[in-house]
Amino acid sequence: LLRLTESCSVVIGCRVSPAQKAQMVKMVQEGYMPNPPVTLAIGDGANDVPMIQQAQVGVGVCGREGRQAVNSSDFAVSQFKHLKRLLIVHGRWNYRRICKVILYSFYKNITLTLVLFYYSFYTGYSGTSLFESTSYMLFNVCFCSLPIIAVGWFDKDMSEETV
Repeated sequence: LLRLTESCSVVIGCRVSPAQKAQMVKMVQEGYMPNPPVTLAIGDGANDVPMIQQAQVGVGVCGREGRQAVNSSDFAVSQFKHLKRLLIVHGRWNYRRICKVILYSFYKNITLTLVLFYYSFYTGYSGTSLFESTSYMLFNVCFCSLPIIAVGWFDKDMSEETV
């Protein structure tokens, strides 16, 4: 079954037990060890809960079968027709935003570290602190969180219709 899934971009399990659904997700996760894929499980009922919990990303759909899948998932949609917008539009926007947050965190920490490194040369390695402890706290809370919040709020490189 694993060799058969290698040629597929999507694997759909019908008429299988909840434990078999979870085993299928686990088989795909562990079967490709050099480059393990990111697994997404979409379910709409209580029988899909083990599969959703086994996958890295779980999407629960509100349906006739109750809200058990929604309660155990990472994301919830009200109908199956909203999956396209969730995956294509919001997935793309969040991927870009996470990349920017990671780069911003690296640049922020490198800047602070280099300033303190050069200050240690200036003071002759005396251990004198350049900033007070409240300044460090304000640096992370005020100066560094506001740009990240702004990027998360306003960053949309393409409109929803273009994506």
